[in-house]
Amino acid sequence: MPTQVFCASRWTRGNRLFRTCIEVSDKSVTRRKRSWFSQDEMSISISKVASVHIKTGLLWSDILIESSGGSDPMASHGHRKSDALRIKELVEEVQATLPKTAPDQQPAD
Repeated sequence: MPTQVFCASRWTRGNRLFRTCIEVSDKSVTRRKRSWFSQDEMSISISKVASVHIKTGLLWSDILIESSGGSDPMASHGHRKSDALRIKELVEEVQATLPKTAPDQQPAD
């Protein structure tokens, strides 16, 4: 699967100069937020994504991606509704292709 990038709108708070972008690949979900002198990047392995929560407003959507690893959730606001739904759809598609292992089974040595 090719990597797909979804950037927030410049019309929303916190995204006027430097937009927040969410990148979805078959290996991970990454949020990148630039500022004047630095870049904040947060990545969650696609197999560790526990849930994708979308809060939809009149024009824009907020996305909250939680991991099963116990780290802080990945949050981004100001995305188009269609982009937010596509992010959720991509994560679910990739997770459906991952091999399933039962919790009581140990991997073979």
